[in-house]
Amino acid sequence: MDVFLAGVIQGSLVEAAIHEQTWRDQIKAVLDAYMPAANVYCHYTRHPESLAYDLPQIRQTFAEGNRRAGECDLLIAYLPEASMGTAIEMHEAYAHGAAIVAITSLSANWVIRAYSDRIVPDLTAFQVLVESGELAGLVAAKRNL
Repeated sequence: MDVFLAGVIQGSLVEAAIHEQTWRDQIKAVLDAYMPAANVYCHYTRHPESLAYDLPQIRQTFAEGNRRAGECDLLIAYLPEASMGTAIEMHEAYAHGAAIVAITSLSANWVIRAYSDRIVPDLTAFQVLVESGELAGLVAAKRNL
């Protein structure tokens, strides 16, 4: 199963800065513990210096991430705030039939509601979803794995 980690990086920050990214390691640890066969792809980990990219490299990297989101079986979106990039990744995953789980309190947001198969409020609830086997079942049902 191919998993794409999506989530806020710059969000609505005005300056060229990023939000803390420790949530990525937390999600990977849960998946490693309960879904060890998952092949987890993290675009941020592949491009940690992306704030310094020039415009052609930004466009290439953005397109690569969107393509990979469209190829996954499961997209996990961590959204403590809205993220334009994550919204596009969610759209691509949804358009190609992937299961989508959003970790967010923004449950009234239209993009999150339209594209998510499950919305959980925080990382603890995400861990319960994975531990229970419900996430694996959701992905299997959606992708016939």
